[in-house]
Amino acid sequence: MVLSPRLVFAQGGPPFLSDDPDTPGNKSWEINLGFLGERGPVEGAYQVPDVDINYGLGHRIQLKVELPLAVEETRGESGHALAGLGDALLGVKYRFYAHHPKTETPQPPGERESNFGLSIYPQLALNTSTRSAPDQIFERGLLLPMEASAILGPIRVSGEIGYWLNKDVPNSWISGMVIGHEFKKDTELYLELYDQREVSGIDGQPKAGETSLGLGGRLPIVRSGSFLLDMMGHDIASSPMGHSSWTAYVGIQFLSDQRRRHSSDFMEGDGVH
Repeated sequence: MVLSPRLVFAQGGPPFLSDDPDTPGNKSWEINLGFLGERGPVEGAYQVPDVDINYGLGHRIQLKVELPLAVEETRGESGHALAGLGDALLGVKYRFYAHHPKTETPQPPGERESNFGLSIYPQLALNTSTRSAPDQIFERGLLLPMEASAILGPIRVSGEIGYWLNKDVPNSWISGMVIGHEFKKDTELYLELYDQREVSGIDGQPKAGETSLGLGGRLPIVRSGSFLLDMMGHDIASSPMGHSSWTAYVGIQFLSDQRRRHSSDFMEGDGVH
């Protein structure tokens, strides 16, 4: 799987592969426990489970630690499966710009959602493979992305573009766009278009790339203060000789303040502006 770092390294903002500028909020936790997999005709890669822990340091900064239990399998006469700890992912998101619509009524700290935001989100993948999984399965790398989001009437849009600096596989560009709607409080449905392209091929081979389309969302779990996350996607284009594959995510999100992530930088003591 030439582009397996898309799954082996990590995903973006659960349940999607790309991320957005939203943060958990000041001194708030967001914990995502999910199962993520990509399965093609002859092989597959899975995170079973993926543990993604995020903490809000103020309303503009998010600290991230992610660690999956990774499984890779091939099928056929020489089929086999390998399992072990995947790469730990450490990240710091900084939302450096947020635009807020004017409101006539003052709002509590952390509740003033922006209608446009920008962030950077450097993330470092550290090899934590065990004896049960050879080192070559779990690559090391540095992701340097930028995210943007906007609210356009009833439509929410977010986008991400970034560059993977990889140790043992070609560097690659990633880009993604998510568009959808919040039907009622914390119930959301989105469509994602995601692409990853190598900068150069391996041993003179053509550059590999994949484009996938996914549908997913978020649904509150009644009276529990947690949320169900799910996404199902499929490749719509791959090169040079890739096989189409399915991507899926299902998990539970726990928020310490029982609110969804938001793009707010309204701090205690700030005036309404």
